[in-house]
Amino acid sequence: MLEWLLGGFGGMVTLSLVPCRVTIRDREQNPEFPELTAMSHESSNALDTVIGGSSIGTPVASGGNADATTVLKEAASLEADGNRIGAIEKLQTGTANDEVAFRLAYLLDLVGEEGGSISLYEEIIQRQTRPSINVLLNLSVILEDRGDIIGAERCLRQILDTDPNHPRARLFMKDVLSSKDMYYDEEQARDLAKQNALLDTPVTDFELSVRARNCLKKMQIRTLGDLLKVSEAELLSYKNFGETSLVEINQMLTSKGLRLGQSLQSHYSRMREEIYDEIRDKASDEILNKSINNLNFSVRARKALQLLGVQTVGDLATRTEAELMGVKNFGATSLVEVREVLGSFSLELRKLD
Repeated sequence: MLEWLLGGFGGMVTLSLVPCRVTIRDREQNPEFPELTAMSHESSNALDTVIGGSSIGTPVASGGNADATTVLKEAASLEADGNRIGAIEKLQTGTANDEVAFRLAYLLDLVGEEGGSISLYEEIIQRQTRPSINVLLNLSVILEDRGDIIGAERCLRQILDTDPNHPRARLFMKDVLSSKDMYYDEEQARDLAKQNALLDTPVTDFELSVRARNCLKKMQIRTLGDLLKVSEAELLSYKNFGETSLVEINQMLTSKGLRLGQSLQSHYSRMREEIYDEIRDKASDEILNKSINNLNFSVRARKALQLLGVQTVGDLATRTEAELMGVKNFGATSLVEVREVLGSFSLELRKLD
C-alpha cells in the first residue's frame, strides 16, 4: 500500500493506493467485461448453468430421468415466479441426481450459502468419472471468492488439461493466477509484520529474573530482536551474567522458536559493510579481504577462527573479544595474536557498546 500525504499542518489527507485485481466474481457481476457475454449461451442442459453466463431455458435431466426432470421443471417454475427459496426446497428432494444437485448448488451460491454450494459441487465431482466442466468452473469461482486460490487453480487446471483452449477456463485462470500472486504478496507482508512486531517486543515483557533483566538493561539489549544479535559468549562475558540467567533466556527464546545469535549472520553482514565504510581510510579493501590463512597465526588460533566462521581480516574486525574467548581452545595467547595482527593493519576487534 502506498500512502500520499497532501496538505500542510492540520490539513493532512491520506490517499491509499491499493493494487487492483480482477476476480472471477468481478467479471460475473460487472457488464464492463465483455468476455463473458461473448461466451454466454442459452441451453436446456441442466449442467450448462455457469456462473457469469446467461440463464438457461427450462432444464431437462439427461438420460431420460423423468423424476429429475420433473423436479427441475417445478423448481424452474418457482424461480420464474420469484420464489427462489421454494425452488431450493424443491431441488433438495432430488440431490441424488447430478443435474438437480448442480442446479441446487448454483442457487445456494446465489443466496449466499457458499458452504452448501461447495459441498454439492464436490459431491458431484466425486460421483462423476469425468467431472463436468461447468461444475469445475462454478466451483473455481466460489473457491477463489473465499480465498482458496489453490483450490480454484486446481479446478481450472483439470479443465485445461483436457481442453487447453477452453475460453472461459483460460479467462478464469488468468484471474486466479493474478489473485494468487497478490495473495502471496499480502501473506508475506502480514508474516513480516508479525515477525517485526515480535522482534520489537521489549525484553521486560517476558518473565525473567531481576538479575537477568538488569544485565540485559546494562548491555542495552532492549528488545527481543536485540537479543537475537548477541551470542552466548557475549552474554556470559558480562559481569553478574551467569549460567542461570543464560538458561532463563534460552528457555524463553526456545518457547518462541528463536535462539541466541539467530540474527548474527545478517547482523554481521550489515556490520561488515558499516565497518568497511568506517575504516577505509585506515585499511584498503585488499587488506580487509585478506584471508586469515595468509596471516601469521598459530595453528590453534587459526582453527579457532575457522570454527567461528572468520575467513578474512574484515570478518575478524567485526568480532568481539567475548566471541573469540567463547570458542573452544581459544585462550589469552591466541587473543594476543589476533590483537597484534589487527594492530599491524591499524585495526582492532569490535567493542560492545
